[in-house]
Amino acid sequence: METKNADLSGLKIDRSRSQSNPARGSGIKRLFTIGVPLVLIAGVMVALSRTVLDPPVNIKVATAVVQSASQTDALLTASGYVVAQRKAAVASKATGRLVYLGVVEGDKVKKDQIIARLEDSDVKAQLDEAKANLEVSEVTLADAKWNYERNQKLLKSGSITESTFENSETQYKKALASVDVAKANVESAEVADENTLVRAPFDGTVLTKDADVGEILAPMAGGVNSRGAVVTIADMSSLQVEADVSESNIEKVKINQDCQITLDAYPDVHYDGYVAKIVPTADRGKATVTVKVAFKKYDSRVLPEMSAKVLFMKNNGTNASGINNDKPAVVIPSSAIVTRDDQNVVFKIKDGDAVETAITVVRNFGSYTEIKSGLADGDQIIDSPGGQIKNGAKVTVKQ
Repeated sequence: METKNADLSGLKIDRSRSQSNPARGSGIKRLFTIGVPLVLIAGVMVALSRTVLDPPVNIKVATAVVQSASQTDALLTASGYVVAQRKAAVASKATGRLVYLGVVEGDKVKKDQIIARLEDSDVKAQLDEAKANLEVSEVTLADAKWNYERNQKLLKSGSITESTFENSETQYKKALASVDVAKANVESAEVADENTLVRAPFDGTVLTKDADVGEILAPMAGGVNSRGAVVTIADMSSLQVEADVSESNIEKVKINQDCQITLDAYPDVHYDGYVAKIVPTADRGKATVTVKVAFKKYDSRVLPEMSAKVLFMKNNGTNASGINNDKPAVVIPSSAIVTRDDQNVVFKIKDGDAVETAITVVRNFGSYTEIKSGLADGDQIIDSPGGQIKNGAKVTVKQ
């Protein structure tokens, strides 16, 4: 019975403490639910305010370029082509079928070297006939001379009449003339035979082969089945660059002025040259004057008809070898350089940001400056940054 009357109130669970914890947990959850979006919104507002208050600066872009160091001393630049000043399309003086061609493109030839021959059987027959006629004439002359000298003695002794002597004298003179005619015919036949040979007019190099064996050659070729020239040769020691200089700049060009020649095929090789001639006429269509620039020295890489650029130099003094392999230099506009804390800097553009970059200046030449370090070919930099550009500033390229 005592067990039944026991007080069980002490066995109740105290839920006040356990109920306080859920309330605290729900508060933290509510804080995260409301606070995180507020932080994100605040960040966006800050970013937007920075964009509004500090918008991207509209800038003008310059590009670092690589040039030869000697280009910085150039007065002006012109383009042109390498041209052989001594060049000939070699043809035969006779008409006939080509039976021999002894050269191809690139072969070197000497003056009077036989480079081709025409069919000459008919010409040689005429030459043989002329030589035979000469022999006959010489025999006739010998007989006429003997008879003349004999009658001259007989006339002195009174054995023949004066008319007989005069007749022998006439025959002798006619024989002399016949020999002269026969000799002329032989020379004419020899010239005709020589004309079947095509010889090099000067020392040079074969540029093109214009005919093949079996084709008909004619000095004044006008038909589709005949050729005029056999080969084209050029004197490679006469190569010059013929450059077109604007009329407005021609006053800057002087005879014997130092130049630097660069072939488009070999942009890293530079040849020293000089102004050899200013052609005394202008091209009214292009408003240019042709200037012939001679090489002081060049190598086998220089070929006729190559395109070239010519730098007309401000000062004199050239490389003794005549061929330069200048180390390229990085060049930028001088207006892109600013001084910050006694240091020359430029602002490179990287992903829309202005990145302050220290540079080492080699020398200044007018509106451009040669850079030793800090930039590479093709780097984009801000031209005339002034004080508004800071490191890390957002920039947009001016269109």
